[in-house]
Amino acid sequence: MTLRAADTASRTDTGRQRRDNEDSSFARAPLFVIADGMGGAQAGEVASRIAVEAFADALPEQGSSEERLAGRAQQANRDIYEMSRTTQERAGMGTTLTAVYVEETGLAVAHVGDSRAYLYRQGELGRLTQDHTLVEELLRRGKLTEEQAAEHPQRSIITRALGVDPVVEVDTRTYAGRAGDVVLICSDGLTSMISETAIVEVLDAEPDLDRAAEALIAAANDAGGRDNITVILFRLEDVGGATPEHATMVGVPAVSADPGLGSAPPSAAGDPDGAPRASAPPFSQRGSSATLTAARQDAPPEPPGAPPARRSGSPRALAPGRSAPAEPPGRRGPRRFARSVAMLLTIAIVMGLILAGGYLATRQLFFIGTNAQGAVTIYRGLPYDLPLGIRLYETVYVSGVPAGVVPAARRPKLLDHQLRSQNDAISLVRTAELGQLTP
Repeated sequence: MTLRAADTASRTDTGRQRRDNEDSSFARAPLFVIADGMGGAQAGEVASRIAVEAFADALPEQGSSEERLAGRAQQANRDIYEMSRTTQERAGMGTTLTAVYVEETGLAVAHVGDSRAYLYRQGELGRLTQDHTLVEELLRRGKLTEEQAAEHPQRSIITRALGVDPVVEVDTRTYAGRAGDVVLICSDGLTSMISETAIVEVLDAEPDLDRAAEALIAAANDAGGRDNITVILFRLEDVGGATPEHATMVGVPAVSADPGLGSAPPSAAGDPDGAPRASAPPFSQRGSSATLTAARQDAPPEPPGAPPARRSGSPRALAPGRSAPAEPPGRRGPRRFARSVAMLLTIAIVMGLILAGGYLATRQLFFIGTNAQGAVTIYRGLPYDLPLGIRLYETVYVSGVPAGVVPAARRPKLLDHQLRSQNDAISLVRTAELGQLTP
């Protein structure tokens, strides 16, 4: 089987509520790319254009299709990042990216942000990408329902984009394809306006891809057209022989027409677990130590020739002219050492009990801060660092809420490392996840 893209259609529209179009696209078989820019003063338009231009030349010959797509995405990320740092009016710009490359037996996909790629097969629509958004992260964690996500005030906030950091994590995946499959790539101006069910209805009704692309954009505008809308559609055909009924690729996930088709691939990003970004001043502890000493005072020597004194309790009187033998030094040393060791062990046990009690007490204390990735995080313990990298706290829960989306008036109180009960900390973070923190 040898697949190729046929019947390609590409459309873009500014929408009904935007003045400029910050979407860019590239559609030249076997490679298809969409980028949705962000940033003021036309910076978003510049960022998305830089992203798609990185794919205008043929992909490198070395490496797998996924590696080559990811390499071009990384290059675009560096170019956008450098321009945003050196040009004042471009500061803070970025863009999403979704790229699809048609291989002989399937599709290689590279993705960053919330633009999407879908595969439509026999009336079923399967998503090939997973959104990098705050709401999607909360959905994956089970913190929001689909209904809550649809109305979440931060549903448009993306958590990953090209150009924001020097290096970006690019999700890549390869899917098996069949002749007759239709691939849809789109910006969120489409998916934020109409449901996936509505997309299926259009594709069912319009086998002609040009008319289908126009109908999708019209449906998004009829629903409000709040953002720029860009759509690429193409159909796969087999130019190398008959297509097996259940063609799959060895070692890669296959898209099927089963009900599970719509499940998104797992995100490449993992849940972060780090120290708070802003911590309280280092904790210093002063200790004290005691030196145990023992002094021995010997009685003054008896005058020469004086008879030895009889000791009370002595079993017998000593013969004249003989003095009492001194206790061998070897006996006194072990006794003195044993007493010192016993005292030190007692002190150590008492200190251990005190420290254990303090540790158990801190297990009931919690505070809220941010981790190294800037996500709102719940910690257990005390917000202090000891010398030698010793921390008096541990991570309990990392939310999907970036600190930047917390209302400015609430940040000082929420992220001040104030000691709280577990229920109080969980309640506050849950409120932030639901987007219900108000000034």
